[in-house]
Formats: sequence, structure tokens, C-alpha cells
Amino acid sequence: MVPSTYVRLLYEYLEQRGVAAAALLGVPAPEAADRGSLRYPVLAWRGLLQRAADHLHDPLLGLHLGRTITAAHFGVMGYVLLACPNLGAALARTMQYQRLLYDVNPMRSTLEGSDLLLEWGVEQGRPGALVDECAITALLQLAHNATGQRIVATEIRFVNPAPADVRPYRDWFGCPVLFDQPLTSIRFPQALLGLPLRQPDTVLLNVLERQADALLAQLPPSDDFEQAVRRCIARLVREGQPELELVANELHVSARTLHRRLAASGVNFRVLRESIRLRLAEDYLADPRLQLAEIAQLLGYSEQSAFTRAFRRWSGQAPYAFRLQLLSSAAR
Repeated sequence: MVPSTYVRLLYEYLEQRGVAAAALLGVPAPEAADRGSLRYPVLAWRGLLQRAADHLHDPLLGLHLGRTITAAHFGVMGYVLLACPNLGAALARTMQYQRLLYDVNPMRSTLEGSDLLLEWGVEQGRPGALVDECAITALLQLAHNATGQRIVATEIRFVNPAPADVRPYRDWFGCPVLFDQPLTSIRFPQALLGLPLRQPDTVLLNVLERQADALLAQLPPSDDFEQAVRRCIARLVREGQPELELVANELHVSARTLHRRLAASGVNFRVLRESIRLRLAEDYLADPRLQLAEIAQLLGYSEQSAFTRAFRRWSGQAPYAFRLQLLSSAAR
């Protein structure tokens, strides 16, 4: 499924080009008040894109449409991402709430040396070139909008067949673009995760995340194994580093089974663990009664300095600076 906000984006794109979108697409335009709670089957979304591309004689519609996206077209999640302190925190939320953004093939993230690799498999099928190209372009465009900087990947791969001319893809993405690959993926330098966003607001972020949680709860149930892993990590984190084997033992499965079931949902255990620690750290830092040394202990660190280094790696700033920013936002 994809959120209705994508369909509204297509409507706006067509209307701006003098095309009667409702007559062409044959479905009513989503209400502006709907922020993504209405869902469209991905096959229906592919059909709408293909109809528009045929009418416009534009085989590159996925690229052109994705470049026009704004935070509003991601619904509540768009504003959640904009309120994050940096690109890494926004990516962590993207992983957590990805069903609200693109509930097709789950996104997986892997650290490979100095690079971060984002991958989408074909477990749920192949949505097609227009769908994939629009999604990848939209993701990079939103990162550009949020940071004020063009985000250039090291390499992009698509599972779809190569087009007759790949130059428009290389020109737009600014990196090598490969086709006919086993997975769709984006590779970019891990250092980009520290890029600050232009409008961070921790107080607003907390409010918006509650809205996102409510929207996520309204979706049809999926495999709740990931949620069980999340709860287990959150419970064990204050006792130290919750290693995969320990969490697997708590859930009465083998480490291999835990890894396999998370991977099937597009989840990396280490990335999941660090995102939970970041969320907990942000919650603790919002409580002025807690000293930094106490927060370090609550997160399983034996020394405050280790927590400070980890938090700086997650968020791009020191815990004390983050707390000052949080208190300043609350006072306004």
C-alpha cells in the first residue's frame, strides 16, 4: 500500500500541467485534510502513474514527480522527519514508521565501512519502474528539502530493466545508476547522517510522533515480532549492551532465527538497538531532574563519556547541547 498523499501529489502535478486529473485517472482526488490515513494498493498506484506517463508522453515521470514532493506530501510523517535534529535521526524515524510512507517491500539498512546502504528487496513483488523511481527520488528530494543541501548518493541500483537512455538518471542523481540488479538500493557516505536539519523542534517532534504512532496503530496488523524485539531491547538496555544473543534468549528463539525474522521485515538489529537508545536518550534528556550521569546509567553505559560519544554519533550534538535546545524550545 501507499498513502493517499502520493496520489494527491500526482493530482497536483497533472493539474499544474493543465490536465484534468480526475477525468484522466478515474479516481477522486484525496481530501486535503487526509494526511495519509487513506491507503491505495501499490498496483493501483502503479496504474495511475502509468496512465499519467502515457498521457504526458513522459517515461521519466517517476523522476519528475518525485522531485516535486514536499513534507506535506508525506502527511504527518513529513513533519516528523523535518522536526528531527539531523539526517540520521530522520532516517531512524523513516525505518520506524516506514509502513506509513511506503508499505510495499520493507527498507533495510546496513553499515558497510564508511557507507550506509539502504535496500529494498522484491519479497512483496516488483511495483515497477515508475513506482520505484518516484519513491527513491522523493526520498532524496525530502532529504534535500530538510537539510538545504543536495544529497548525492555514491551509487543507486534498481531491480527494473535498463531504459534506452540512462543519462537522465545519472544527471539527476549525480552518481552511477545501475539497472537489472537483485535489489533496489541507495548507497551514500555515513558522514551525511550528521547533517543538521533546517527546522529541528524536539517538542513538536514528540507531539507529531504520537500522531504517527496513532496512524501506525490503525494499519492492518503485521508481524508483531519486531515489536516484541523492541520491547525486549528497551527493557534490557539499562542492564548493559543488549546483544542479539541475549535478546534471542529472552524471546526463546535462536540468534539465527531472530536475525532472519528481523531481516524479513527489513530491520537490522544493531540499527534497531541504536534507534531505541536514541529515543530513550531523548526522552530522558527532556526530564531536567535527571543528571547526564544518571541517563548514561539508564542506557547501560558505565561511563558518562561513553554515552556522550554515542549520543553525538546518533544526533550530531552533545547531550547537554540537545537538552539546552529542548528547554529553549519548551520555553517559547
